[in-house]
Amino acid sequence: MQKYSYELSEPMGKNFDPDFKPELTPQQMLELGVFGGHYFEGYHKEFPSEWFASARISPAHDPSHNFFETDASQSREEWLRKGWIYEDDPRGWFQWYCRYFLGRRIPEEDARQIKRWKNMTRHIGQVKAYCYPGDLTCRQRQRQALLHWAYDSRQI
Repeated sequence: MQKYSYELSEPMGKNFDPDFKPELTPQQMLELGVFGGHYFEGYHKEFPSEWFASARISPAHDPSHNFFETDASQSREEWLRKGWIYEDDPRGWFQWYCRYFLGRRIPEEDARQIKRWKNMTRHIGQVKAYCYPGDLTCRQRQRQALLHWAYDSRQI
């Protein structure tokens, strides 16, 4: 996947930026089903094996592996076109989040990614405005996208 080393400067799962309050851990996201089960394309030795023990993994991108069984992803080409990819995290936001969760900190990049994470709250507002609380059949694509960003859309 990538030859890259980094320093962990914080304990795993601790000392997050005060503006960053994800509702799901990387392990919980993987167990629920995100990114069509194919996010790391099988290369995940960098991360704790327990994260993948009950993960919904697929040999190819398959939306049926997502919690809401719908595709809420954009292509890597689109990510690149929009300038969303940071050189050290070529697999995108979730790779950044996994490394951040482990304890890696890169202040400028962390601030950029946290800002992107916060921008997803507009989808929470839309789900709340158009769906009855707890109706998991309403706006499933938006709910899946929120899961991709560590928001627990099952609780809306």
